[in-house]
Amino acid sequence: MPHVYLLECADGTTYVGSTLDLERRVAQHRRGEGALYTRRRLPVRLVYSREFERIDEAYAMEKRVQGWSRAKRRALIEGRMSDLPRLSARRRRRETRPAG
Repeated sequence: MPHVYLLECADGTTYVGSTLDLERRVAQHRRGEGALYTRRRLPVRLVYSREFERIDEAYAMEKRVQGWSRAKRRALIEGRMSDLPRLSARRRRRETRPAG
């Protein structure tokens, strides 16, 4: 089944990916055979995963989460789903504020 997953890297950053075989893909990252981003930030640990029915749904979620702030990703990892709309609203307000 397709999954979206988040890895926490040794430097505290978060990597977002999607895969059809979660166990295999996480093992690749841990061995340094995953993305260049995680290869440079070993060790990594799986902190979140979600299963989807279709790969296109998993990929769409991956792309959405990649654009999220650190705070919003942390809320997802910690299961604080009720915080997600508030964190999105805060970011939108900041982006639309006039420069000055």
